[in-house]
Amino acid sequence: MKIEGILNNNAVISTKEKQEVIIIGRGIGFKKRVGDDINEQQIHKIFTLENEDTMKKFKTLIADMPMEYMDISEKIIAYAKIKLGKKLNDSIYIHLTDHIYFAIERYKNNLPIKNGLLWEIRQIYKDEHEIGLEALNMICEKFGVLLPEDEAGFLALHIVNAELNEEMPVVKNMTKVMQEVLTIVRYHFKLDFNENSLSFYRFITHLKFFAHRLVKSNHYKSTSDDDLYNVIKVKYPDAYECSKKIKKFIESSYTYELTDEEMIYLTIHIERVFKNNNE
Repeated sequence: MKIEGILNNNAVISTKEKQEVIIIGRGIGFKKRVGDDINEQQIHKIFTLENEDTMKKFKTLIADMPMEYMDISEKIIAYAKIKLGKKLNDSIYIHLTDHIYFAIERYKNNLPIKNGLLWEIRQIYKDEHEIGLEALNMICEKFGVLLPEDEAGFLALHIVNAELNEEMPVVKNMTKVMQEVLTIVRYHFKLDFNENSLSFYRFITHLKFFAHRLVKSNHYKSTSDDDLYNVIKVKYPDAYECSKKIKKFIESSYTYELTDEEMIYLTIHIERVFKNNNE
C-alpha cells in the first residue's frame, strides 16, 4: 500500500481493496510523502469506515489527536464488543475518543460535568455502565487520571448509541421514556425492582425497543387478534391496569398511541417482573 495522504506522524490515508482507509501506527507518517510505500511493520490498526461523513469526521479528529487517546479508545471498544457480543457502529471511534480526550482535559482544569442521567443509566443500561466503569480503570492505568463515575455513565451512553446506530439525543430521550415507564410500574405495585433478575432484564430489553420506536415515531403494526388481548386482560388484571396507566401517560406526553399488541407484550413483561419480585 502507498501513502495517499498524511494526517499526522501516526496516521496516513491509503486505499485497500479499492476503498479508502485510515492507517494508524506510531511514526507511520513521520518524514513521509504522498506516494511513499507504507511500512507494514508499523501498522497498528486499519480503519475502514463505510460512511463518507463518518470518515471525514474521523480524519479531522485524528489529525489533532495524540496517539494515546486512539489507543485507549480502541482498547475500550474491543472490550465492549466482547462483553456485549455485539457489533458497534463505526462512529463510536469518533465519539468515544473525542469524549475521553475532553473528559481528561476537563478533569485537569477542575471542570467536571455532572451526569443527570447517571442513576437511570445504572439501572437501564447495566452492562454498558459496567463497561464504562472498567473504561475508567483503563483510562486511570494509562493516564494516571481517575475520572468520576459520571463519566462512566457518559461512556455507557456512547456505547448504547453505537449499539442502536443512533445519535446521542435519541439515546437520551429513550432513556427518559424508559425511566418514566419504570417509575409508573414501581409506584403502581409499590415495589423495588430486582435488577439482577432475568425478568427485569427482559423487561428492560423490551422497553429499549419500545422507547426507540416512540422516539423515532415508528408505530408498531399490530397483527394480534382480539381473543389474545382479552385473555391477557383477564389473566393478568393488575399488570393490565398498570399498562393502561402507561398507555395513558405515553399518549398524553408523546402523542404516541400503543397498539393492542404492544399492550399485550407490555402487560406480560410487567406481570413477570411483578411475579419475580413477589417470589
